Amino acid sequence: MEAKAVKSNLVLILDFGSQYTHLITRRIRALNVFSLCISGTSTLQSIAEFNPSAIILSGGPHSVHAEGAPCFAPDFIDYVESKNISVLGICYGLQLIVQKLGGEVRIAGKHEYGRMGIEVEKVEGLFGNKKVGDKQSVWMSHGDEAVRLPEGFEVVARSHQGAVAAIENRARGFYGLQYHPEVTHSPEGMDTLKYFLFDICGISASWKMQDILDEELEVIKSTVGPDDLVICGLSGGVDSTVAATLVHKAIGDRLHCLFVDNGLLRWCERERVMETFERDLHLPVTCVDASEQFLSKLKGVTEPEKKRKIIGEEFINIFDSFAQELKQKLGKEPVYLVQGTLYPDVIESCPPPGSGRNHSHTIKSHHNVGGLPKNMKLKLIEPLKLLFKDEVRELGKIMGVPQGFLKRHPFPGPGLAVRVPGDVTLGDHLDTLRKADEIFIQSIKDAGIYDNIWQAFAVFLPVLTVGVQGDQRTYSHAIALRAVTSHDGMTADWYDFDHKFLADLSTKICNEVTGVNRVLMDITSKPPSTIEWE
Repeated sequence: MEAKAVKSNLVLILDFGSQYTHLITRRIRALNVFSLCISGTSTLQSIAEFNPSAIILSGGPHSVHAEGAPCFAPDFIDYVESKNISVLGICYGLQLIVQKLGGEVRIAGKHEYGRMGIEVEKVEGLFGNKKVGDKQSVWMSHGDEAVRLPEGFEVVARSHQGAVAAIENRARGFYGLQYHPEVTHSPEGMDTLKYFLFDICGISASWKMQDILDEELEVIKSTVGPDDLVICGLSGGVDSTVAATLVHKAIGDRLHCLFVDNGLLRWCERERVMETFERDLHLPVTCVDASEQFLSKLKGVTEPEKKRKIIGEEFINIFDSFAQELKQKLGKEPVYLVQGTLYPDVIESCPPPGSGRNHSHTIKSHHNVGGLPKNMKLKLIEPLKLLFKDEVRELGKIMGVPQGFLKRHPFPGPGLAVRVPGDVTLGDHLDTLRKADEIFIQSIKDAGIYDNIWQAFAVFLPVLTVGVQGDQRTYSHAIALRAVTSHDGMTADWYDFDHKFLADLSTKICNEVTGVNRVLMDITSKPPSTIEWE
């Protein structure tokens, strides 16, 4: 779905680098209102093309009075007032409004971080559904404060320390919160967001997944010519499968799917996935064994980003070869390539404004975003690029994709290459990992907790550790286990297994996987770690 196709009720979020920005997007979508996040420094033309009904300025780690601090476009204020678009600033966003409209922001005498109490002072605007004197707990995260408001603005809530917590100028349509309403640590924050969207902005809760399906089908049909051929690389994961099902629904048998065994798949993955495609999804799929091709290119490569790039390039080489085979067979060369890129992929591959970083310094190059070569011949179709994982699952459910398949844990495009730090081709590292991973996942399923976990997997550690097995000293490898809970993959917390489960699992892996004498548990959240190890 192209964002420009959304004609009304779009809430646009200008991102100034807050770790919580994506949460604003999700919270608003949860209210059945479509929202998108773009760079806070986007041009006015880019903003206007979205035709937003409301705009939210996110928080950020910067000080508005610091040199080089990111800011919205020069004519932004005139634009929103001429279009009667209400603007809500959160934390840094509030301070931008204050500064750019003639007020003053300074370093606070007392910083406010974490849970703080606030009290409502006026109830005409943001707190129109509250009473004067009402108190609530909110999540603060700021070292600056507004010390002088622009003309026409008034304070509508203060913290218990007396600092400005909420401001507004109802006549001009500007509102600000000095706390994060989108996080769960602000229990009444969603009430405030709802009131802003529905009562102040007059937005209707009309965004539904069926609308997205209908819209996307039309976009695909209008994009792909009546005789154009399309190919799709299926990974066996939820994203590419839902994307392929969607495109197949739009253009039928002009879609040709390809499943590539790159030598980096899980235990029996090829057999299991192909059976599902043929038996349950009825998708036209060709299977190619390219394991030697991939592994020969990866031999000796240890740098994670380089591994991702190599894998992305090899996939495209195979897709190009597949396209030529179709041309010889059908007399036509495919024009488009379908990918299951999701919104978090796009967000994580774009550095926030004011960070001084470019794409070469992002968290990681996603196989669907930064891992593809620039000289690729095929044009991309990314029908899911504005959706989060849970929304993709809902879309798949509407289209009849089996529930068991939709509940599969995410699997990275580069496969096990990012779960074997260093050279993946050394020894029997991949086979060792496959066996340990299969035991881990099957144990989780047997315990009935698979659906409680966002993602679980094993990691092969390229280090040798001393052990004792069969009354003999061993010098073998270690396996790390990773299991996390999450709503969208943007943030995650480690899953707290029962200790007996872990004890039994460790014993089973060490007994049944040759060359392993130690099992570790990764108990790091995201942030500071990513979910995958590379």
